[in-house]
Amino acid sequence: MDARQAIRTQLELSQFVCLGYLEDLSDGDLLLRPHPGANHINWQVGHLVGSEHNHIGRFAPGQMPQLPDRLPELYSREAVQVDDPALLLPKAVLLDAFRQQRAATLRLLEAASDADLDIPTGVPYAPTRGAMFAMQGSHWLMHSGQWVIVRRMLGKGAMF
Repeated sequence: MDARQAIRTQLELSQFVCLGYLEDLSDGDLLLRPHPGANHINWQVGHLVGSEHNHIGRFAPGQMPQLPDRLPELYSREAVQVDDPALLLPKAVLLDAFRQQRAATLRLLEAASDADLDIPTGVPYAPTRGAMFAMQGSHWLMHSGQWVIVRRMLGKGAMF
């Protein structure tokens, strides 16, 4: 297994887990907060989609799919308290945007050489392009821990 295959495996595992957690949640469920100081799942998913677009787009300008209208504004740090579903994107739109971004991420990963993966990004938490690719899966998994709490609040059982 080479670096690209290892990163792809990590991305695929995180996608399997995260989409599994989201599969049976409604748009309303995605607005529940696991704690008053925590962000709801709808905001987190929008944030994750926008982050992947921006992270990978840093070194692949113009090669990531366009985000849905208003996504950057709706899922900014300034919008974390928005709970009105009329002001947010529905789950179906967010997941479609995720799939588009992830497909582009995987396409760019497959096209990268070993030397490309070692190119510095200038970002302390992901210092190389390889690290930036890899952190996309980790980022999703980090947030998904909060989703498990919401699932328990809704009476849903363990999945994994």
